[in-house]
Amino acid sequence: MAGGGTLRVLIAEDNRDTAESLKLLLRDLGYDAHVINDGESAVPAASALKPHVVIMDIGLPGLNGYDAARRIRARNPGVRIVALTGLDKLVDRQRSAEAGIDHHLVKPANPAVLRQILDSTPRTG
Repeated sequence: MAGGGTLRVLIAEDNRDTAESLKLLLRDLGYDAHVINDGESAVPAASALKPHVVIMDIGLPGLNGYDAARRIRARNPGVRIVALTGLDKLVDRQRSAEAGIDHHLVKPANPAVLRQILDSTPRTG
């Protein structure tokens, strides 16, 4: 674990079962996990929660994950953003990088890879 304190994670996922399952998994692993179910709500939620990590679906209703990531990154430059999506083409990965997304994981993500990303995230603020 990098730094001190509990890692705050915001999950932006419109599939409620997927979101709740991920939240429960992350909480069982000792992370402080919160869920939001659309891109538009993710932006103010990230400003209020000040998460260390945002796990973002790309295919969110309303404001998609790319645009939500851009807005979150503009307000919270130090946050780590992880796309967790079904989109796996090179163009999707390029769009993630252009949107300021740090990691592009394809569903279902390998839990060990996700945990490695989370555990390597600095805990500041």
